[in-house]
Amino acid sequence: MKTEKHIILLAVMLVIALQLNAQEPNEIKRPRITGISHVALYVKNIENMRQFYKDFLGYAEPFSLSNKEDNSLILTFMKINDRQSIEIFPEKKPEADRFYHFALETDDAEGMRIYLASKGFKVPKKLQIGRTGNYNYNVTDPNGAICEIIQYVKGGSTMTNFGKDNPSTRISTRMSHFGFMVPDLDLAMKFYRDILGFKETWRGSADGKNVSWVTLKVPDGNDYIELMLYDKAPTTAEKGSMNHLCLEVDDVPAALNILKSRTLPEGCRISADIKIGKNMKRQINCFDGDGTRIEIMEANTVDEKPVPSSTLPPLKFLK
Repeated sequence: MKTEKHIILLAVMLVIALQLNAQEPNEIKRPRITGISHVALYVKNIENMRQFYKDFLGYAEPFSLSNKEDNSLILTFMKINDRQSIEIFPEKKPEADRFYHFALETDDAEGMRIYLASKGFKVPKKLQIGRTGNYNYNVTDPNGAICEIIQYVKGGSTMTNFGKDNPSTRISTRMSHFGFMVPDLDLAMKFYRDILGFKETWRGSADGKNVSWVTLKVPDGNDYIELMLYDKAPTTAEKGSMNHLCLEVDDVPAALNILKSRTLPEGCRISADIKIGKNMKRQINCFDGDGTRIEIMEANTVDEKPVPSSTLPPLKFLK
């Protein structure tokens, strides 16, 4: 009897051991990514940009950061809504790329730091409060784009300003997506889809020969990014068009009429007419003084029907 009991006990222990081994290695779960927090741009002329984003597009500038030594501007914020903004930085070099970085909001910045480290990405050794009073740090994607991870903290500038500085003059109350240049789609997909958990929703083609952009929705929200593909070195104007942000509106013609009633700052441009994009959505395009494109687009297609995703081969930059 003792032998039988020992055999049964050993069998139970073996089953438990196998179950524990099946769970190893203890894989670290990815925290939630709820949306796009902000896009950061380098600009040549701060006052010109204030005229464009504040007076023309109608956004408030609730706060800014300055150097303590000489009081020179570090960056300023154009508030789209209580969770989204455009960060404006004085340029470091003339004619440099305007796109600096974009930020993803999470509700667990520390968990995300540990998760990214487990995947081999360079992150800070410990979580710290940034200059805005939020938890934030940068991670560089495999193509070299800077992706900031941010968690809004009670007492930080974002939460302190919650419910404030949302004027009725805003041309849009939501940034639905941000598009940025991607030389290698495969590398981008391994990071944003496979590691961060983004979900591909659509592929579009500008020329009918190749996929020109791929849209990926954040895993725990409705915002999305557009991976803008190219096969040769772009011009400055092409960079400004591909690196863009999209402001969502219910009615593009109404938005255009509002903007036509406002003064367009020097050096800025706006579409003369409404166009229907490859995604069958009405849109207009504005360009700030540095040539960065601001896409103003409706959420739905003109016929309320989905547009099939392109199955063409994607563009890939050939060095």
